[in-house]
Amino acid sequence: MNQSLRRPRNMLFIVLSILLVVACVLSACGNKEKSAGGSDDPISIALSPWPGWFFWYLVEEKGFFEKHGVNVKLEWFPVYSDSLQALATGKVDANSQTLSDTLPAASKGIKLKAVLVNDNSDGGDAIVSKPDIASVKDLKGKTVATELGTVDHLLLLTALEQNGLSESDVKYVNMTVNDAGPAFIAGNTDASVLWEPFQTKAVKEGKGKVLFSSKETPGLIPDLLVFRQSVVEERGEEVQKIIDAWFDALEYFKANEAESIEIMAKKAETTPEDFKLGLESIKLFSEEDNVNAFEKRDELSSLSFTGNKTAEFLKKLDMISDIPDVDALLEPKFVQKAAGE
Repeated sequence: MNQSLRRPRNMLFIVLSILLVVACVLSACGNKEKSAGGSDDPISIALSPWPGWFFWYLVEEKGFFEKHGVNVKLEWFPVYSDSLQALATGKVDANSQTLSDTLPAASKGIKLKAVLVNDNSDGGDAIVSKPDIASVKDLKGKTVATELGTVDHLLLLTALEQNGLSESDVKYVNMTVNDAGPAFIAGNTDASVLWEPFQTKAVKEGKGKVLFSSKETPGLIPDLLVFRQSVVEERGEEVQKIIDAWFDALEYFKANEAESIEIMAKKAETTPEDFKLGLESIKLFSEEDNVNAFEKRDELSSLSFTGNKTAEFLKKLDMISDIPDVDALLEPKFVQKAAGE
């Protein structure tokens, strides 16, 4: 007879079994409590394909986490939207994501804190089109692909608006960046809105060109490190160490650019030459740049201003039902401390 189907033969067996179950439950509860706030557990940071976020691998490779005495586990997500879901559901402690993509979760009551600006897109997001399309105005009636509600969708609408067009003037196709790039290369779209490294690949392999980029909308697309609020509250010292390690890596990059690019290009599975092209499409943010970004001003270089403008865009698309308190999302104390303020 299967051992698992046998009934216990006496009361002592039952009592011992109950005690064992209770002990296991208590042990599990203890482990859960430790996981929520125990500093022995690694802090998990998710990242996806974007030039600025590959710097987390430089932080890891050159030992800056260890230098600052913080235990970090980097979690790779080839599909960016999966990393957003992982943060929202608590599967990771932090994620590398845009301000725009932080707002929908915040509008649903998920408590998050943006603690660091990694970079701003400075050409790293772009409308890539067929060579015979001379201007944004020539997109009228053409097939254009990008993912609904993302920063690249916002970039597309901004470009159209600046040129007297609206989304209804193009044949819009909702695709993730992972699909929109190959679709353009295959000739299935007239244009796709992409970020690096998909952008460079589409230009080279799809014989396309950059029609409009984030260079023309400075401050519109900030890339951030976003934590779950509970982690910031319970493990603030470790969050500070992570940010300090990040800035150490930026300093190392300045002094050892070729080696750093080689390390990151390997992680990105691309050539150092192509990775360097991607880096040229972003502006890495120093401690001072970060402090400036967290200040409130009525311009796109302020996270507060850009966040509220982006929230209005998402609400018009029904991507969020309510505009969240953007200022409550922003936690500047860590970058202020890193900058010596």
